[in-house]
Amino acid sequence: MLAAVTRMIDRFRGSGEAAVTVPPMDGSLRPNFRIENVPLLLPAEAPDNLVADAGKILFSSRHRIMEFDRQGGSAAERQSLASEVTFLAAHATGALAVGLAEGEILIRGGPHDGVTMADIGGRKILCATAATFADADTLLVCLGSQQFPAVDWKRDLMSKNASGSVWRIDLKTKAATCLADRLAYPYGIVVDARGQVIVSESWRHRILLVGEKTPQTLFGDLPAYPARLVADPQSDEIWLSAFAPRLQLVEFVLREDEYRTRMMRELDPEWWIAPSLHHPASFLEPLQGGGLKQLGELKPWAPSRSYGLVVRLDAECQPIESFHSRANGTRHGVTSCLPDGDSVIIASKGGNALIAVER
Repeated sequence: MLAAVTRMIDRFRGSGEAAVTVPPMDGSLRPNFRIENVPLLLPAEAPDNLVADAGKILFSSRHRIMEFDRQGGSAAERQSLASEVTFLAAHATGALAVGLAEGEILIRGGPHDGVTMADIGGRKILCATAATFADADTLLVCLGSQQFPAVDWKRDLMSKNASGSVWRIDLKTKAATCLADRLAYPYGIVVDARGQVIVSESWRHRILLVGEKTPQTLFGDLPAYPARLVADPQSDEIWLSAFAPRLQLVEFVLREDEYRTRMMRELDPEWWIAPSLHHPASFLEPLQGGGLKQLGELKPWAPSRSYGLVVRLDAECQPIESFHSRANGTRHGVTSCLPDGDSVIIASKGGNALIAVER
């Protein structure tokens, strides 16, 4: 009851969740060019879901799982699947969990090789966005939405949907326990050094601690949309990928229901006033002309629907440092990263590139 009253007051005053203000990228999130200015590691089509598997680096590229040889600087196809890969999770036993856009989760290798799931806890798998192994017999899974598939993430955001959930699955029995429900697109999940389950909630721009109780916000009001999380094997830190920046214009459109509904009905999603995974590539895209360019040059501080951002978080999920590809860059849509020795491998899904940044 109190939450409902608070929301009504916020809508009347334009405060809280109803505010159109966006926090600045400052402090540990201060912009730089560390993603944009390093050499290309590997060109790849929409790379995503970086994981370490038995000393090898795997990533997804649309419907394929690729195996990357960093020493040789090349990638080979390990497996081709029936639909686009929406997540990968690896375990030391050799198990690989694969989420598919067609609505399945597959286990390949390890003690539960061959397990296939099409629903979790009685819910059909429509939008499996992330997963991690808690142990060899337990898989933690994020279902981003029960309304739209992962490929339709823009529609999920602009519909102001909050039907996501987080689950703990016993791979022996397939019994599922819901750790959190009614989330606004959970997009990343990791088990921290203390065994706690940490989740990124994209549409509410925050990092959550989830479990048997009400989710607790660890890092809120991010200036970007958080994506996947990964634990650092050398410390108790966590790495966060963020695939697009928040904009005041998008926040405003989200609150203008009549305009937003008509935009979604009449325009192709590519031309919506909404976040994007790639830098501007067409004159049909919004936010152009004087709003972006001065004297024909795109400025790094210009408002942009796309961005590249990786954030290093401490054990309390507070930012320590960050790597950026700014508005005038091309390595945007960072959905996944992976610490690897003295560097962090970053997948720019919108820029079709894998890069490595020294840390």
